[in-house]
Amino acid sequence: MMSKIVSSLPSENIVNGNIKTVVKVTPPGPRKKLQLAVIEPGLGSGVSSPDDILDNYLKTLTQRVKYHLGFPENICYDHHVALAPLLQFHLNNCGDPFTENPVDFHSKDFEVAVLDWFAKLWEIEKDEYWGYVTHGGTEGNLHGIWIGRELLPNGILYTSKDSHYSVFKAARLYRIDLEMINTTTNGEMDYSDLRAKLLHNKDKPAIIIINIGTTFKGAVDDIDVILQTLEDCGYSHNKFYIHCDAALSGLIVPFIKNVISFKKPIGSVTISGHKFLGCPIPCGVQITRKSHIAYLSRNVEYIASVDATISGNRNGLTPILLWYSLSSKNQIGIQQDVKRCLYNARYLKDCLQQANISVMLNELSTIVVLERPLDHEFTRHWQLSCVRDIAHVIVMPSITRETLDDFFIDLVQKRKMWYQDGSVKPPCVADDIGAQNCACALHNGQYIFL
Repeated sequence: MMSKIVSSLPSENIVNGNIKTVVKVTPPGPRKKLQLAVIEPGLGSGVSSPDDILDNYLKTLTQRVKYHLGFPENICYDHHVALAPLLQFHLNNCGDPFTENPVDFHSKDFEVAVLDWFAKLWEIEKDEYWGYVTHGGTEGNLHGIWIGRELLPNGILYTSKDSHYSVFKAARLYRIDLEMINTTTNGEMDYSDLRAKLLHNKDKPAIIIINIGTTFKGAVDDIDVILQTLEDCGYSHNKFYIHCDAALSGLIVPFIKNVISFKKPIGSVTISGHKFLGCPIPCGVQITRKSHIAYLSRNVEYIASVDATISGNRNGLTPILLWYSLSSKNQIGIQQDVKRCLYNARYLKDCLQQANISVMLNELSTIVVLERPLDHEFTRHWQLSCVRDIAHVIVMPSITRETLDDFFIDLVQKRKMWYQDGSVKPPCVADDIGAQNCACALHNGQYIFL
């Protein structure tokens, strides 16, 4: 790490304690919206063919891969060649993954293998769980809240204000009363506020969303504290339902700390398959207790199956993609990815901190939260996600140390242009990430430009 902050020439910057010479290469600009229409055959010269259009599109995406820092997709997978032949088949996993299909063109056997892997990870026996491969984390949240609503029809939904927007969408769709719980500056649920609202609504059951990695700050709500709070407020096990939204961190946290376990009285867990694990098609996994599914399942004669899923018809490719990724990496490979991403996230956080840039990193997270860059073109170039005065970099397995170095150098150089004359100052982000993490003039009192 940088041993000290010193001035350097515009063409040089400090990385990992050393002066790094910057080769000024004009990077590819952000992808522009294509002006497309369906191409009619026989239009003659001057009209690009579909193959030419797709070729140019592919080149653009390939050029922009390394600048994908602000959104949680692991785009590091190299098994597309092996799996490409599957595209010639229509694979539809309709209905319950544990029932036989009347046709051959499905991948339910791969799906069940994926579900078994996650059930073992989250400590629930094969004969005690039910689940399916979803289209993504939103569907998993919709399904988990649906179970909670069916089990506790007059229950109130409790979720922190930092929860994913799909939770609030579900409350509107299902017409469930919602209590929004305040959060601390690191994004974790404010348990005193939860306690107060549980006591205020003590006559009604509770459906609680626990975040295992919030969307923007990567905060992990403490399941044990929440369970103790429910007990202290007089809620017996049949008066609450817990759904864990582990969309991003469900494959990170288990390799650091045993947080997610069905040995505790939780009802369901969902993850996104295309995030930390990596999959070219959005997908996810939803696991719940088999005893809950009777409240949802309906027999559908047309598909010769019972169905307790949200979508009914489901993509048969994604279970194979997930199975292939899990089989290729296995737990050891995923654990190595977790360690590397945590290390790289801490590396970026330390670089930013020593450069006097406001920054925060939660303990179990790979999301580095920093002050929002002044220039929209900069955030667009690095594809950062921004909220109010903060932005974040999500360190995924596909993000290399070299890319983080390039981002850091670019940010430091741009900040020198934005703020050096003093007419504009970096934002105060104490309310967003805490005064201890804020490097504004009020909370730190100095600016350092490399």
